[in-house]
Amino acid sequence: MAENNYEVKSGDQGGTVRAPEIAYKPQDPEKYKPKIGLIGCGGITEWHLKAYKAAGYDVVAMCDMMIERAEQRRSAFYPNAKVFTDYRALLDLKDVDVVDTATHPEARVEVIEAALNSGKHVLSQKPFVTDLDTGERLVALADKVGRKLAVNQNGRWSPHFSYVRQAIAQGAIGEVMGAHLDVHWNHDWVAGTPFDEIYHVVLYDFAIHWFDILCCFMGDKQPSRVFASVARAVGQTAKPPLLGQALVEYDGAQATLAFDAYTKYGTKDSAYVTGSKGTLFSTGPDLAQHKVTLTTEAGMASPKLEGSWFPDGFHGTMGELLCAIEQDREPSNSAKNNLKSLALCFAALRSAETGLPQIPGEVRRLSTKKP
Repeated sequence: MAENNYEVKSGDQGGTVRAPEIAYKPQDPEKYKPKIGLIGCGGITEWHLKAYKAAGYDVVAMCDMMIERAEQRRSAFYPNAKVFTDYRALLDLKDVDVVDTATHPEARVEVIEAALNSGKHVLSQKPFVTDLDTGERLVALADKVGRKLAVNQNGRWSPHFSYVRQAIAQGAIGEVMGAHLDVHWNHDWVAGTPFDEIYHVVLYDFAIHWFDILCCFMGDKQPSRVFASVARAVGQTAKPPLLGQALVEYDGAQATLAFDAYTKYGTKDSAYVTGSKGTLFSTGPDLAQHKVTLTTEAGMASPKLEGSWFPDGFHGTMGELLCAIEQDREPSNSAKNNLKSLALCFAALRSAETGLPQIPGEVRRLSTKKP
């Protein structure tokens, strides 16, 4: 249902306008009430389960190699759920219709393949795969067995990103000509954690959300080249470089992404998208607080957004998969759609390592460079 809360202002061109009524919040299926199984019960799954519980979704089974983690999640959210240490035992449950795979990428391919072959619909944690050929094989398998395969790119349902992408899709600013996304925050917390061993912890593990949302903003436009770079910030403790940037070329459009991941004071997150009929601008001090402004010939308007990335983003990804199953259509966050985001990201990583622009789609695998 569309949201009716909005602010109106006089724009540079005069006049006041009403913010478009856009359904930016997560959507739920009308009648479809599947039973869900969760495979992998690591830290991030607390947000998965908070979102599912609030939405009224029915999680009936959980699995983790460390049984105590599955039991902890069961106790906190779904006391009647069954717990397992072997994901194959969960997949044997006939009443489980949808599987949320939240394991690490290295183990995820085997789990997704087995889940699809067992007749389950699948929501994969992001990043979907580390190899585009493998991703294409899984997409083909899902088509073959008639199951839906979606990716948990939860940033798409952060209220500000969701409003902006939906407004663009509805033609609010015409044809997109430029998108400029920047984040300034302190990611040095990764020092001493397993993330400290990921060389591209900024441009890959974090920025995959921004490469993905950029692909959403650009719609059918295909990137022709990407140039990226990384650098160590003065004083950082973490092993990986905490400064990263990328420039993306399109036919008749351009995009930039900038990540200053050692910003101790004055943190900021913003996105500016310009089109043939207007602009959309979102800004805030962090990932949770944003104000969106739409400017067109008529004037400026700012919708009053409700919700936050955590947990709404996780509600959105699962909700979209369930709606797609009910309506028998491809999810907007389908694995096939997400491969475009991964192709752009992989090309950016190769560019950052070689100092040369790369063509998205030609770099087939994730970089394995170490800090």
